[in-house]
Amino acid sequence: MIAPAAWFIGIRYIHARRGNHFSGFISLTAIVATALGVTVLLTILSIMNGFEGEVRDRVLGLAAHLEVDVRAGEDGEALAARIAAEPGVLAVAPYLSRDVLVAERGVVRAVEVRGVDPKRELAATELAAHLRMGSMEALAATPFGVVIGSELAESLGVVTGDRLTLVLPQPSVTPAGLVPRLRRFTIVGVFQFGLQEYDAGLVLINLPDAARLFRAGAQLDGVRVRLADAGEAGMRKPALAESLGRSVEDGGIRDWTDTHRNLFRALKIEKSVMFIILALAIGIAAFNVVSILVVAVTDKQPDIAMLGALGLERRDVMAVFLVQGGVTGVVGVLSGLLLGGLLAANIDALVAALERLFHFKVFSPDVYYISRIPSELRAPDFIATTLLAALTSLAAPLYPAWLAASTNLSAGLRHE
Repeated sequence: MIAPAAWFIGIRYIHARRGNHFSGFISLTAIVATALGVTVLLTILSIMNGFEGEVRDRVLGLAAHLEVDVRAGEDGEALAARIAAEPGVLAVAPYLSRDVLVAERGVVRAVEVRGVDPKRELAATELAAHLRMGSMEALAATPFGVVIGSELAESLGVVTGDRLTLVLPQPSVTPAGLVPRLRRFTIVGVFQFGLQEYDAGLVLINLPDAARLFRAGAQLDGVRVRLADAGEAGMRKPALAESLGRSVEDGGIRDWTDTHRNLFRALKIEKSVMFIILALAIGIAAFNVVSILVVAVTDKQPDIAMLGALGLERRDVMAVFLVQGGVTGVVGVLSGLLLGGLLAANIDALVAALERLFHFKVFSPDVYYISRIPSELRAPDFIATTLLAALTSLAAPLYPAWLAASTNLSAGLRHE
């Protein structure tokens, strides 16, 4: 237990003023360095959480919470009806999907063509909120109509009302030999999600048109499922597999984290690496505290010797500098957490104010899909930052405190 005298002297050393205010200056330097390290780490992690949330929202705008494959010979509509009756299921949307080529005005692109039921697709996704031109109602009303992504439309140079050609990989056999299968479609809508996977590589057509185009008959490829809570998709997958009489491993059931695993894995790795890199800033601040306290110990050798001569034990001398370094670190950590929390919560407003002041855009809407800096402060990040900063701040004064306790009393009193 630290003696009251050690507490008093240690706190006194934090703000004591001698000559050139050296002691107060080095204490303030240590507090500022620690606070800046914590602030930067907490703010950057919150911004990365915000961008991850933006990506997740855009993915879930068109991706199904669950996807269930229709097996060969299985009635897809009956399967969709069984899934719709499951608890927690808001909507289901059957689909057909093939990879084809899109050709128009000399430009050829490889895309995924997905046959959907427009009404059920709108219920199972947030597609309606991302349509920039046209409508899904027009897709249902137009024979061989098509809805395409904004990047694909831009690369082909087309808008709603224009026509484009789908080229299927399966050729037709004719007396003249094999000829490619082509079909002209009318563009009735353009969507934009801000993800290249959708905007440049996805084409939606009516389900009956897809059945005719792909010669699939009544066979469906799968059923897309929307749940009341997307976060429960992974937990609901085993229960759904059991209800359908399938296994989780090979039952053909995927949740949205499975279908976009590489994307979210990359975001997680990036965040982990960023945490390690920015944690070095707190480590540097801790080394700064060590250096400052070593200088302070050297500067206060006469004081330490005098305290020892007055009867203060070595462990209490050590406690003095543990208190000085520990209190300095705790104040820096608390200041950094407060400043980092405020900055993370108001980063968008702060950036907007700077943009107005200096007349520039950090993320121009003409270039980027995300035109603001999102931020999301999460409890695990807050706790991890607090623990890391607290441990380094409390560990930093150990060596200087040991050095102070090892001070030779006679050498310290020589010039007094």
